[in-house]
Amino acid sequence: MSEHEYADEELEAVRARKLEELKRKAEEELRRREVEAQREALLRSILTSEARARLTNLKLVKPEIAKAVEDYIIRLVNAGKLVPPVGDDVVKRILVEVDERTRREYRITFKRK
Repeated sequence: MSEHEYADEELEAVRARKLEELKRKAEEELRRREVEAQREALLRSILTSEARARLTNLKLVKPEIAKAVEDYIIRLVNAGKLVPPVGDDVVKRILVEVDERTRREYRITFKRK
């Protein structure tokens, strides 16, 4: 086996690994998009248009809080503690609760010499 043939085989192996990695990433992205589409469809069926608009606006500013609130609403509906359609007033109350739980108090103290 010549050095040239060995290099070609090695190059083909690298290409095959890279192709498999790209396929895996594409499949993961497709699964993630499908899950997100199902989540959006579920939220569309649970929330009123005003509530969806409020969460969409929140998503632009604080996406992690918006996702937490959406998850919380989905859990409450699945547990039967919240009956769809969930209106804007309910979303506001949930946002206030989440804000109270996650808000940090800042204290500034000055040390005098």
